[in-house]
Amino acid sequence: MEEVILSKYTSEWEKEYNHEKEKITRVLRPIQIGIEHIGSTSVPGLKAKPTIDIMVGIKDLKDLNQTYKDELKNIGYEYVHHPDFQERLFLRKGKWRAGTHHLHVYKHNGSHWLSNLLFKNYLIKHPKVLRKYQLLKEQLSDVHKNDRVQYTKAKEPFILNIIELAKKENDCQ
Repeated sequence: MEEVILSKYTSEWEKEYNHEKEKITRVLRPIQIGIEHIGSTSVPGLKAKPTIDIMVGIKDLKDLNQTYKDELKNIGYEYVHHPDFQERLFLRKGKWRAGTHHLHVYKHNGSHWLSNLLFKNYLIKHPKVLRKYQLLKEQLSDVHKNDRVQYTKAKEPFILNIIELAKKENDCQ
């Protein structure tokens, strides 16, 4: 089991994202359409597990072939096959079960790509919701402090609700 440790927000997370963005873009330039910093480390003021989540958008997931996976491995990103992930590919940087960076590859402008951006931007735009989310994260990190999987699952209803609110606010049903 992985311990859930929330760290106070730091601008270093954005700097780390930008550093990794350059390296990833050099590798994926021929297929990359977009790249974004997502997850809690991308939201100023929000406590987070100090794992940098990066989202890359490509035309088709099949475009991330073994050659690209090998090149990403050369810069520290190991492909992790998840049969449950039908809409994304996942790569991790850092030790197993203690990754420092997560690279999520989605179809650019697909539903998962858009949901990640809607959630992040809604939290940034709505400080009261951001505070509610932080309180939830703190409560859940106490309850599930030795189980990151359960911690993540327990946040899901809140996240899905915020995505729906963001869709309505942005008129993108």
